[in-house]
Amino acid sequence: MDQDGALQIADQLASQGWGTVSHFISPGLVGALANEARAMRAAGRFRAAAVGGGGRKRVDREVRGDETCWLDPASATPAQREYLETLDALRAALNRELQLGLFDFETHFAFYPPGAFYRWHRDRPHGSEARIVSSVLYLNETWKPEDGGELRLYVDESGKGAYRQFLPDAGALVCFFSERFWHEVLPARRERWSLSGWFVRR
Repeated sequence: MDQDGALQIADQLASQGWGTVSHFISPGLVGALANEARAMRAAGRFRAAAVGGGGRKRVDREVRGDETCWLDPASATPAQREYLETLDALRAALNRELQLGLFDFETHFAFYPPGAFYRWHRDRPHGSEARIVSSVLYLNETWKPEDGGELRLYVDESGKGAYRQFLPDAGALVCFFSERFWHEVLPARRERWSLSGWFVRR
């Protein structure tokens, strides 16, 4: 990430609440992270993603069909450390430019098999106000519009009207305010890989 990319995200968040940069990380880092994600899933480290919180937490394929694997900074590979350091630099830039008070960053790999989706939702777990800015970094080479799998972000904030859609193309980063925007992941026709993350306050 160059400083221009971080400032572009900050400016877009300030003006419209969401932002995107097409090539946020290098193709080499995209490829390394994608290969590691596939290897980790093959090794059985991914788990079906759950919905709900507390005692109501459950797997519901009618709501979301992805699988996830959280990154642990303590055991991160060199590629994962480079990604975490890049997002920490973005966190510092957002604090400097927007005074958001972001304290940390949490992230997981996300895998959507063909046909999987994640229905309309916001990124604030019930009873928690920690998550401030959501991020998605895509790891899919040569993605085409006919492959589907777009992130649909409802930009009118009601979650019912105008929206923007983002193709999950390799190296692209999308950020948005977690509480403000309803969004969903549309079904894809091929495997879809990403890193979903959240900048959090204490």
